[in-house]
Amino acid sequence: MPLYLSKFSYTPETWARLITRPEDRGEAARSYIESVGGKLHGFWYGFGTHDGYTLWEAPDNVSMAAVALAISGGGALSSFETTVLLTVDETMEAMRQASGIRYRSPGAGSPPDAPPVGAP
Repeated sequence: MPLYLSKFSYTPETWARLITRPEDRGEAARSYIESVGGKLHGFWYGFGTHDGYTLWEAPDNVSMAAVALAISGGGALSSFETTVLLTVDETMEAMRQASGIRYRSPGAGSPPDAPPVGAP
């Protein structure tokens, strides 16, 4: 199953509620991803641009998008970003496939028989 890294930030109102009534939101996150057949691998808080990070496993992009939409629509977050993570093997396959794509820079006017990207 694909892995996803999410970065999120709470609204000030959400922080105020959590300070008044502390709650382990990792358990809530686990229930959301499990509802679509996925798994929560980790839930962390941090200092900096984002308040927290999650590492999820989901059956597919649509399932992860459903979780992200449900969480984002809840109103407790000021931001929520999810990145699809590729394995090294998937990235190696993407590089092999990329070598056969004949990319042309905008306005470059390369002829149709130009060598593939990265060709000498």
